[in-house]
Amino acid sequence: MSSSPDSDYKDSFPQTPASVSAGADYVEHLHHGSLEYVAEYGGNGAVATYQEASGAPVESKSPLGYEVSYFTVMFLTINMMIGTGIFSTPSSMLRNCGSVGLALFYWPIGLLLTACGQAVYFELASYFPSRSGGEAVYLEQAYTRPKYFLPVTFAMQSVVLSFSSSNAIVMAQYIYRVTDYTPTDMQIKGTALACWTLACLVIILSTKGSLILGNVLGVIKLTTLVFMTITGFVILSGRTKIPEPTANFKNAFEGTSDTGAYELANALVNITFSYGGFNNAFNLVNEVKNPIKTIKRTAPLALVIVATLYTLVNIAYFAAIPKLEIKSSKQIIASLFFQKVFGARAAKGLTILPVLSAFGNILSSLIGSARMVREVGRQGVLPWPKFWVSTKPFGTPLGPVVFKWAMTSIMILGPPSGDAFNFIVALQNYPDSVFVFLMTFGVFLIRKQRKALGLGKSEFKAWDWAVGLYLLSKLFLLVMPWVPPRAGIYGGAFSFFYATATLTGLGILAICGIYYIAWIYVLPKLGGYQIRQTVLELDRGAVSHKLVKVKNEDLEEWDKTHDPAGRVLLSGPVEAIEKKL
Repeated sequence: MSSSPDSDYKDSFPQTPASVSAGADYVEHLHHGSLEYVAEYGGNGAVATYQEASGAPVESKSPLGYEVSYFTVMFLTINMMIGTGIFSTPSSMLRNCGSVGLALFYWPIGLLLTACGQAVYFELASYFPSRSGGEAVYLEQAYTRPKYFLPVTFAMQSVVLSFSSSNAIVMAQYIYRVTDYTPTDMQIKGTALACWTLACLVIILSTKGSLILGNVLGVIKLTTLVFMTITGFVILSGRTKIPEPTANFKNAFEGTSDTGAYELANALVNITFSYGGFNNAFNLVNEVKNPIKTIKRTAPLALVIVATLYTLVNIAYFAAIPKLEIKSSKQIIASLFFQKVFGARAAKGLTILPVLSAFGNILSSLIGSARMVREVGRQGVLPWPKFWVSTKPFGTPLGPVVFKWAMTSIMILGPPSGDAFNFIVALQNYPDSVFVFLMTFGVFLIRKQRKALGLGKSEFKAWDWAVGLYLLSKLFLLVMPWVPPRAGIYGGAFSFFYATATLTGLGILAICGIYYIAWIYVLPKLGGYQIRQTVLELDRGAVSHKLVKVKNEDLEEWDKTHDPAGRVLLSGPVEAIEKKL
């Protein structure tokens, strides 16, 4: 490859015995200013991954296998998108929009924004097709300087807020709806913990088994929504006991003028939530053979299928349930739908369908997030990298799953229902919105990097307007939490100041920044050392970075005997240095 005018130089990277044994398959070594880039191949048949050397090394053989097929990619996406939102969100959508017509109109808007987001992830994945972990990777590579800053900040946020208690609680509530029993708060928590533990055990025991179970639950989800859609068409035909099934569609936009900007903004937030999880397959890219081609064929199809079913299921709801009853109901709208059509007794039995949907969402969410946490561990910015990265004894991400089980269990059992629980759920959202906004803007930064390095086109490039529109939607989610509710500053989701969770989220990010400065700059200056990275070779082909302290007097020798990624180039003197660490 010829040298670019903007890049300092390129050279072939030496294939030393040490680097080969560590699982590296280097093609080139590229320099640009103070940045060092390497090109590596994974074992998934993808093109070379060009990345800044401070990023986690590519695993030339995925220790988690290559079990993610076309079918699995589709249902990883479907399972994450179809959680509990479609069974509950339409009622709040109607309250916010004021009219049936506007509420239905929002679902295609959600499809457009989600398609733009999917395009952003496609482009980013095409640059790093042998790196799992999605967001963790794309932030790492878009913001390479200050070195380790984004990985440290994202890692701390991922650790501190690494729980999924709300999904488990919702599943427990659905389970009790199947029965005639009214549970106590602790019984709901206990059931939620049991559901969560079951999902964790499935993933710990078998990667292939967890993916197969996710596929089965995905099929059940689609069958459920298709069943509800067909039921809706039967209702509209007038062949059921539902009186006036078309009543809600006459003067469909009546009531729109009664709603305000705050409510319309909330409706957009609800839509975003309902389509959330469309990016789940990108967390497993290195486990997919020919990943960009595979995901590009299946993930958009999954999105179109879900969006179509969402719209048709909403039409079914409005055909079966009067508008005023939907607005005033505190019941899950799916349960109300089943009651109207099939009667109270049948509705209890059919509630098992949302239960299975909720479990599929928990399982797929955990599959994806465990890979993301593992990738954060591979960056070397967390202590005890072997705990996060090793796949012993079952060939599964044991460490990340165990950690998430512990954090989520604490959050299920600890906070009481009400304000505390709502606060914790809201606390997770704002830092995540910050990182997604930064990741989206990072598309432009990575394009600039690759142009400076003289690299050719990737397998996918998103339209600029699509990236811009998705960026604006994420900016909207950053601004919205600061807008006071119409009921006043104490009229939000909890009884105290409405922006408390947002301020706390920003506080956590600030603490991450302080920790980074202390760890990377202050302590090394006081201790007479600097931070360097080395490469760990673990079981089943797992490879990770480990950040180590190198004394100032050893730095020159260290830098001579290690490549920019941290792999050993020479034996002898470096062994003596590493024994000191």
